[in-house]
Amino acid sequence: MKSSITKLTATIAVVVVIIIGIQHFKSNASTAEIAGSLNPAKQANATTSKLVPIEIKLPKPMFQGTEKDIRVPYLEPLAKSCPPFLAPVGTTNVALGKPVAGSDDEPIIGEIEMITDGDKEAADGSYVELGPFAQHVTIDLGAMHEIWAIVIWHFHKEPRVYFDVVVQVAGDPDFITNVRTLFNNDIDNSAGLGVGKDKHYVETNKSKLIYAKGVQARYVRLYSNGNNFNDLNHYIEVEVYGKLSL
Repeated sequence: MKSSITKLTATIAVVVVIIIGIQHFKSNASTAEIAGSLNPAKQANATTSKLVPIEIKLPKPMFQGTEKDIRVPYLEPLAKSCPPFLAPVGTTNVALGKPVAGSDDEPIIGEIEMITDGDKEAADGSYVELGPFAQHVTIDLGAMHEIWAIVIWHFHKEPRVYFDVVVQVAGDPDFITNVRTLFNNDIDNSAGLGVGKDKHYVETNKSKLIYAKGVQARYVRLYSNGNNFNDLNHYIEVEVYGKLSL
């Protein structure tokens, strides 16, 4: 009798061990699968493999280094070079030649259409000068686009810093629904669009490249509120790199 009980107990123990082993194996396999799907390196490689370098042609420089003592709070260091810009194959400047509207209907210098005319040089006759204090311009891309970057040249004839630079995108021209802010260096909310966490920067021929990460939008709006030299607002060129939404 004891022998039968002992054999039965041993058999049950073996079955339990096998069941526990199977469950442990499944658990480990499941954990490994989940960990793999959440692995940042794998995700980064999967994303990067779909992107290619996109060339942004820069205008010729008008000055070397920072020639003025620019005393502006929260100012980022002057970049020595431009980081590579990666985006899907077929990404182009979809803002070229597109219509532009502005809060200043009669610019002091130039025409509002010059903001998307392809001329990025800093010479006289290549930039638009808008009135003082807060102003904005809006580019209509004509259709919904997958936007990967917005590139801005305000003024690079000399080093300047523009204030309350805010860049937003939306699907409607009135910027009421689905508005997204891609850049905001308004550190005191003087523009009334919220306190920004981005830094002030010195204008150069290298532009300011703002990553958009494939955001879907038709309209691009850019705000500014004077600069460290005067209260006026300037634009040489704005480029929007993207593709038509499918």
